Amino acid sequence: MNSLNHSANFPWDFLHAEIVKYQQAKEEKEKEVRQKYAEQLSSGLDAEVLTDSQLVQQLFEQGNAGTRLESMGFRVGYALVEKIAKDCPRFTTELDIMKFVCKEFWTSAFGKQVDNLRTNHQGVYVVQDNRFYTVSTFSESKQYLEEAAMYLSFPSGMVRGALQNLGISSVVTNSCDTLPSVKFHVHIAR
Repeated sequence: MNSLNHSANFPWDFLHAEIVKYQQAKEEKEKEVRQKYAEQLSSGLDAEVLTDSQLVQQLFEQGNAGTRLESMGFRVGYALVEKIAKDCPRFTTELDIMKFVCKEFWTSAFGKQVDNLRTNHQGVYVVQDNRFYTVSTFSESKQYLEEAAMYLSFPSGMVRGALQNLGISSVVTNSCDTLPSVKFHVHIAR
């Protein structure tokens, strides 16, 4: 990516980093609430008193940070692919849809086409981006691989949302052996 293109992505990079930090902080707060609730239960407080409390409502909020980020990405990808595909002819095969996602959608969403698309022709696709811009600013050392997974939840959701809107139910996971190279594994639901 040239420096001009990277500077144009700066607002997205900053927003994405802040969303991830917010979701991680929210997850930590929920852990504290769960611990507080468990302490209150073990101290013998009446369960009826706790049922109406705000503490119990906070305790049962759904999902961890990664799940919430993936869900937000799903909604973004679902809407974005509508704008990108509105003037395209109807896709006839699953492979045509995957090619569209790897070229048009990926370029609009992530600034370039994927570097490699592989399939086993049984509903499993591997999309490889050797310089995925979301994690391209991370140090290439192994210590950031675990943190990178959280930053890839949102883009995984975007891909799943785009595919869903194009008529393909799927599960999208990611793997990252060396930064900034990322593989997205798309498992088509049959």
